[in-house]
Amino acid sequence: MKKIGILFGKENTFPWAFIERVNQKEGKDIIAEPVSVDKVIQGETSGYAVIIDRISQDVPFYRAFLKNAAMSGTAVVNNPFWWSADEKFFNNCLALQVGVPVPNTALLPSFELPTDTSEESFRNLKMPLDWNYIFDYIKFPAYMKPHAGGGWKSVYRVDDVEDLWKKHAETEQLVMMLQEEIVFDDYFRCYCIGQKHVRIMPYEPRNPHHLRYDSQIKAQGPAAKKLLDTVHDYVMRLNLALGYDFNTVEFAVRDGIPYAIDFCNPAPDADVNSVGQENFDWVVEAAATMAIDRAKAAKPGQINLTWGSFIGAGTTSEMAALAGVPAAKKPAAKKK
Repeated sequence: MKKIGILFGKENTFPWAFIERVNQKEGKDIIAEPVSVDKVIQGETSGYAVIIDRISQDVPFYRAFLKNAAMSGTAVVNNPFWWSADEKFFNNCLALQVGVPVPNTALLPSFELPTDTSEESFRNLKMPLDWNYIFDYIKFPAYMKPHAGGGWKSVYRVDDVEDLWKKHAETEQLVMMLQEEIVFDDYFRCYCIGQKHVRIMPYEPRNPHHLRYDSQIKAQGPAAKKLLDTVHDYVMRLNLALGYDFNTVEFAVRDGIPYAIDFCNPAPDADVNSVGQENFDWVVEAAATMAIDRAKAAKPGQINLTWGSFIGAGTTSEMAALAGVPAAKKPAAKKK
């Protein structure tokens, strides 16, 4: 008997529906249940073939527990080692390497010195920064947001330079990104499960939370199909590169081009009250199928984690190839 556990906090609809669906599909050789932790001893097994992690981003104790579980063979979704190292500015750099458009973005030092540092700690940072270059590259209005993410916390829209100085002073020790504003015609939020199941959902981030999935695709006919095919391709590229088995990717579409806005969401919203019944049923089914497949494939005594093409790639072109990006065509030979 193999066990699939789900580790979760306040959310109620997805975890219980996931457990029920796994047990409906299997229930004999594989069962699902809420993870139960009574002790965490170094090197000891968790007892689970698979754990779906929905909460460790907020609970450091759980993150340490999951790393210990992974070392003893549990297939943790998503990989807690990679998730601990991942952040949004790096993701933008990776997106460019695999051919996915992203808004122009620059990294800003924290407004306040980090704790236990001094001016000498930053002797390698040239001050002032080349603000003219940065502003010309980003342009205003723009968005400023934490480089490591944070669920829309500390996100600012800045209208001009003076507005930037004022709002940056509010960010204390946060390292921020300054990002080009994408005035979009369409917006999509896309589930990607198991690096192969994709659901593209029209999404309106400007609506109240419970109405964000009630929008429609504005493009029609062949233009809509081409757009959706491109979005699907970009979702796959990003998740193959990142190695996430449960993620959402958001795209803002400007002039027919989908720009990846947010694609590091390894514990994405899956509540029926926000995503709607149809999307909820899809993600429950896809997640249950993925977890069962991972449980069947898990081998005792081995590390059963998923890693993206970024890890272990010798070159950026190799990483892109592993993420499904077509090789660049060689120029035709000149006729003599």
